Amino acid sequence: MNTASITPRDTVRRKSALTAGQRTAKVTSRLIVGSLLAVYAVVSIFPFAVMVGGALKTNQQIISNPLPFTSPPTLQTLADTFDALNVPLLLFNSLVLAIGACLLVLLVYPLAGYAFAVLRFPFKRTIFAVFVGVLFVPGVTVLLPVVILDQNLGLYGSPLAVILPHVNGSAAIAIILMRAYYATIPTELHEAAVLDGCSEFSIFARIYFPLSRSALITLTILTFVGSWNEYVLPVLTNDDPNRFPLPVGLQSLLSSNVVQWNQVMAAALIIVVPIIILFVFLQRYFINGLQGSVKG
Repeated sequence: MNTASITPRDTVRRKSALTAGQRTAKVTSRLIVGSLLAVYAVVSIFPFAVMVGGALKTNQQIISNPLPFTSPPTLQTLADTFDALNVPLLLFNSLVLAIGACLLVLLVYPLAGYAFAVLRFPFKRTIFAVFVGVLFVPGVTVLLPVVILDQNLGLYGSPLAVILPHVNGSAAIAIILMRAYYATIPTELHEAAVLDGCSEFSIFARIYFPLSRSALITLTILTFVGSWNEYVLPVLTNDDPNRFPLPVGLQSLLSSNVVQWNQVMAAALIIVVPIIILFVFLQRYFINGLQGSVKG
């Protein structure tokens, strides 16, 4: 075709056809990605749905058909689980561990994050690199030294035997999170406070700490969830059933000769519900805290 014969209308038609093709490809790619995400969501949610459905079934109904919501729900399973387990005591023990760990983490690591983000001291980068490197050390490799240390310090059997190792294990992610968030705060605020004669601790307590509410809530949620779900440390550092948290108490349902799977799932639901409630109420701060840290 002679290019001289191409009119402006033909050029517009070609551009329109190309745009339509691009739009079709874009819609197709979105449908494929959306379908894959939907499949992934269903696969991810399915075990949770089985657990919730199982918590509202009898044991016979679970054995005959484990698929969720295939039988009329019953609350008797939850009542039987409360009878089989001392749920209030287990809940109390879990709360002691989770709240104790959160308080210690909030007491120590915001200060550490401030130091790494704002202050200048020798080997600052090297020390921070060491903390980052701790992230790559599997926790299971230090379990035995932790248990021996707890015994030597006389902490065996006490909540501190679980709280202190858990707080120590949270150091890397907590310091990285707080340091990144404090790095987003304008340095002009720090300089103005220094000119006003404020000490470093006063600057931290009066300016940086109040401004980091989202990061603190994010850190609290991460610590609470980690402590709440802790199973290995309470088992290794405690032999008193009256001090067991919920995840360890759940184990007693599995040790019987005839496992009541409906009660196991009901106990799992009891463990999960506080975490879901916590996240629902604090999700806005949690997301803001993560976004602020990522920007830092």
